[in-house]
Amino acid sequence: MNPILIAFDSTQQALRAEMLLEYADVEIDIRPTPKEITAGCALSIEFSEEALDTVRQVIVNEQVEIRGLFRPAAEGGYEQIM
Repeated sequence: MNPILIAFDSTQQALRAEMLLEYADVEIDIRPTPKEITAGCALSIEFSEEALDTVRQVIVNEQVEIRGLFRPAAEGGYEQIM
């Protein structure tokens, strides 16, 4: 199961998303944003692909501002999926 990352433009939005996703019982990890992903915030949230629908719902319903959702690409690096 591939992990998915949420990248952010601001630390405030990253911390807000962390709180909202924990409240929604989504298992997450806070990690540094990989250098392959250009974002304004050094923090990313990682979660399992199984939680993708829930995460998308939280992001949309709560209007969390994100840079995007990314998954590891087969050829290395990351591909944006939202």
